[in-house]
Amino acid sequence: MTEPIQSVTLPPSTNPKQEGEWLQASLQKWLDTEFLPEAVNQDIAQRASQVFVRQRMEGENELIPLVMAILTEMQAFDFSKSFYSEFSVANAVGDLLLDSLGIDRCCGA
Repeated sequence: MTEPIQSVTLPPSTNPKQEGEWLQASLQKWLDTEFLPEAVNQDIAQRASQVFVRQRMEGENELIPLVMAILTEMQAFDFSKSFYSEFSVANAVGDLLLDSLGIDRCCGA
């Protein structure tokens, strides 16, 4: 029988704006490094960060709902000038957050 995915809880936010700035910078760096640096990467990182900050200000601390909120809201973003999609952005945010918590995400760990 397969085991359900364990929930990952972020510490309660004391400064959502600062978290958002970190996420925006980290995500843009990831986007620019993964393929080619593009002007649209800044817009993608900014929009994902806005969603993240709003969710954190509303008290969301669970990783999966945070990533799902970003995925859902990024569906309205125009990715036609990008190599990315809402799925790659949401997954990257999840990976960045796990890395920031020191959680190994390799090999299903």
